[in-house]
Amino acid sequence: MPPLSFTLDALDPACAARAGRIELSHGAVETPVFMPVGTQATVKALSREDLDTIGAKIILANAYHLYLRPGTKVLESAGGLHRFMSWDRCLLTDSGGFQVFSLAALAKVTPEGVTFQSHLDGSKHMLSPEKATDVQISIGADIIMCFDECTAYPASHETAARSMRMTVDWARRCKQRWIERGADECQALFGIVQGSTFEDLRRESAAALVDTGFPGYAIGGVSVGESKEEMIKAVESAAPLLPADRPRYLMGVGPPEDILEAVERGVDMFDCVMPTRNARNGSLFTSRGKLNIKNSRYISDFGPLDAACGCPVCRTYSRAYLSHLYRAGELLSMRLNTLHNLFFMVDLAANCRRAIIEGRFPAFKRAFLESYFSEDAGS
Repeated sequence: MPPLSFTLDALDPACAARAGRIELSHGAVETPVFMPVGTQATVKALSREDLDTIGAKIILANAYHLYLRPGTKVLESAGGLHRFMSWDRCLLTDSGGFQVFSLAALAKVTPEGVTFQSHLDGSKHMLSPEKATDVQISIGADIIMCFDECTAYPASHETAARSMRMTVDWARRCKQRWIERGADECQALFGIVQGSTFEDLRRESAAALVDTGFPGYAIGGVSVGESKEEMIKAVESAAPLLPADRPRYLMGVGPPEDILEAVERGVDMFDCVMPTRNARNGSLFTSRGKLNIKNSRYISDFGPLDAACGCPVCRTYSRAYLSHLYRAGELLSMRLNTLHNLFFMVDLAANCRRAIIEGRFPAFKRAFLESYFSEDAGS
């Protein structure tokens, strides 16, 4: 069996939205799918049992953070990240490229790789495409990502082109290392389309990666300051060029409205830290829009957080109680808020899939957005 197989279950007749099924070493993932982010081998505030409750089939971890702490020796001794964190479902690891450029002090980028100082203790490290691949092989995720440079926004066409072409070269080196190590027998490697906001560069990047050949493809370098219109253009430029029989992953995009736009354009996989970060700050998703539980109007509101939501939080607790927990600084506030926000996102992706299979995705999208933006939910 290959480390990844992808089956298309349905295409919506009115747009490019698609429902599929990804078979991986640790199980099947139905798409569209939202993947909770567990950067440091944990989805913040949630246990493995909580992840089961929200129906998560695949979560993310990050090679940069795990390389620095606890380190690949610990993970190898544990038998890989699945065993280390007691997670028996699917895992995807980001290569760490984005973190190197956003967190590491004094990073120096050359065609060979990136030399940087750890954001933890200032120690010096070098990540090359080969080293990033080796680290992810040690981690043992089902899906691993090519090492890439996330081009800063805004960027000139010349800068974006140079960065994109270096990322394509790095992808080829990652693939060679992946094959040399025999990881192509057990882990799926995704190439990452870059090119900033330039449609010609996005198309060039996508074409080069498809020519190289990967089990799956990602669209990266978005949600870094560009407008929603520019993000959508980046998807529109690349997605149609990616093979229909391979998964398509839009990296780091989390607002519900953005996910719906990308699904409509043929994207299958999504992740973002926003739902968990917002939850810890008291900003909660509901079917009627975002709700700020810090708002004083909820101190004596004994109704559910979202009457249309079937998560354990909405079935059990009132807005007043959630407001009290947040105001009192109770740890339970973080857990319950995070549980709700991630349930909302996972459920949104599942509802997208259902609508695609039933051939009604545009109508579903329209109804969702009309409700979501229909009134001020308290933000």
